[in-house]
Amino acid sequence: MIERKKFTLEIGGKTLTVEASRLAEQANAAVIVKYGGTAVLATAVMMPTEANTDYLPLKVDYEERFYAAGKILGSRYVRREGKSSEDAVLSGRLVDRTIRPLFDYRLRRDIQVVMTVLAYDEENDPDFVGLVGVSTALSISDIPWNGPVGGVRLARLGGKLVVNPDRSALAAENFEFETFASGPKGKINMIELSGQEAKEADVFEAFTLAQAEIDKLVVFQEKIVAAIGKPKTVVKIAEPTPEFAAAFEAFLAPKLAAAVLQPKKEEQSVQMRMLKEELMAHLSEKFENADLKLADRMYEDAVDKLVHEEALANGRRPDGRSFTQIRPLEAEVALFERTHGSAIFMRGSTQALAVTTLAAPGAEQMIETMRTTGKRRFMLHYNFPPYSVGEVGNFRGAGRREIGHGALAEKAVRPLIPTVDKFPYTVRVVAETLSSNGSSSMATVCSSVLSLMDAGVPLKKMGAGIAMGLMSNNEKFQVLTDLQGPEDFYGDMDFKVAGTADGITAIQLDTKIAGLSPAIIKQTLGQARDARLEILKFMSGVLAAPRTALSKYVPTILQTTINPDKIGLVIGPGGKTINGLIEKYALASIDIEEDGRVFVAAVDKAAAEQAMGEIKAMTREFTVGEIIEGRVIKNLEFGAIVDLGGGKDGMIHVSELRNGFVNKVDDVVKVGDFVKAKIISAEDDRIRLSVKQLTDEERKA
Repeated sequence: MIERKKFTLEIGGKTLTVEASRLAEQANAAVIVKYGGTAVLATAVMMPTEANTDYLPLKVDYEERFYAAGKILGSRYVRREGKSSEDAVLSGRLVDRTIRPLFDYRLRRDIQVVMTVLAYDEENDPDFVGLVGVSTALSISDIPWNGPVGGVRLARLGGKLVVNPDRSALAAENFEFETFASGPKGKINMIELSGQEAKEADVFEAFTLAQAEIDKLVVFQEKIVAAIGKPKTVVKIAEPTPEFAAAFEAFLAPKLAAAVLQPKKEEQSVQMRMLKEELMAHLSEKFENADLKLADRMYEDAVDKLVHEEALANGRRPDGRSFTQIRPLEAEVALFERTHGSAIFMRGSTQALAVTTLAAPGAEQMIETMRTTGKRRFMLHYNFPPYSVGEVGNFRGAGRREIGHGALAEKAVRPLIPTVDKFPYTVRVVAETLSSNGSSSMATVCSSVLSLMDAGVPLKKMGAGIAMGLMSNNEKFQVLTDLQGPEDFYGDMDFKVAGTADGITAIQLDTKIAGLSPAIIKQTLGQARDARLEILKFMSGVLAAPRTALSKYVPTILQTTINPDKIGLVIGPGGKTINGLIEKYALASIDIEEDGRVFVAAVDKAAAEQAMGEIKAMTREFTVGEIIEGRVIKNLEFGAIVDLGGGKDGMIHVSELRNGFVNKVDDVVKVGDFVKAKIISAEDDRIRLSVKQLTDEERKA
């Protein structure tokens, strides 16, 4: 048996177990963490030599395994895991954003943490388990790191906050919001929140509870470190000589403020680039074999210090705005005649173009991952081309940034999308970042909402988003509305809040410092609400309400509900019936759900109506007492056969044609006659009719 050291903690009404053993013993540290039936292996590795980079080379990988959920997935010919799912990318980002601020950014050794999901019970959150595992592995390893951290998922269900709710509870309940919050003891440095117009006060209450749970997890890990932790490796950090530092300061100090404090990003970028080039040339000339990588780091530190001092000591932002001022807003809709809906939203030099496409229900995306199997009716995809920041780059599909920003914007807009019963379309929005200078994801929320309204999607409400920044030191802080430029790159947080006039639909927080105090979080939520209301007022002036008519290029979609037992009748043997209808009426599609909902889509509305008429006729449910009209298609010795439409017919027995004796059926009705009759029996699709049982009122109706 493998010797294990087990540590347990009760949290959220369940037992969290951390196991350390010889498993993955060549990593700097490894643990297996279990919570309910979910288990994650977390490993941490640091290379022994310096990497040739000018940044902290930290990699965070979240590896889903289909076996963890007892599934065999993948294509029919490749039954194995391939490219990371969006769920896995987002989970990896969640952990990355929590642990990264607690590393010394000056480290230049390759560090990698890997979470491998070994078991998933479909109830307990592997993100929670994975974060605890990574934090514990880093904490007990010899890798220098300023953890531990903790994190929990919270949901407001039935007016009460629940810690680490089961997945089934989140699926069943109409929760007000659910959030994952994490960070070190006493602070929160990472937030993901999805809300149904959640109130700021309720959200703040959740973060207060989250902090208590985070602190409990940190204390738990500190006990593990005391029991089995390794001494931390001392990694030498390159430092300048006194002469180098003095020359650096003497050249840069008189010139830096003029370059950084510019109202326009374009001019600021030019001035800062030129100054940096002059600085490097000066140092290279003055010092033989000057360490320009070290000088580059010192330059970044100098800009960071300047931006902080200007905000905290002088009350000044780089572009001259007040701390609560939003940059100039511009927007336009209906940009292209051929697309279903479009809009561009500009906030300062950040520009987001969004285009909406509407399609039949069959265009839904099929989702099949370790955690999720289902359909996705609303999609929002975010693109960030290199030209948006004035760079040259490659186009290789969606990366971690595109997936993360798109997921945030989709999370913000999704609660506004009408239900399929009210709007039976599959909806896709594609957002192109044309220019980026602070929070293109929140500009994407605004442009997407305007684009959806331009397309005629009857949104429940209008939504918008804003990104908040922070400058802080040990003594005071300043929250910045609508961060941009150096505030984004050198500031202490990127706190994005989206929602409607009545509440929050999404939050995402990243920090470059250890975390935020309750006071900072509370002020940020209030300041963000004021900014959101201002942006919503502006957007209402661009397009006050969704358009009442869809584009002529949008297919008409008609819907009805049939008895699920009759789905096979509509499809026909080998799809013969449904494909015949599509071909006959030149339809875009006919989509049928398992619950009996039928959607007919066609560019020609009249064709869609005719096809729907046939479907209704062939699936019509006849009830005793119902009055029908139909044409006599055949007379027999014992009665008349009446066409009821949809390939169905009914029989009027000779005794039910009229009161009194009937010698021959032809004496009462002839083939081709239209008759009105009452249904007197409807069993196993055998319909019996009666004319004589009609009342006088029914005959006249």
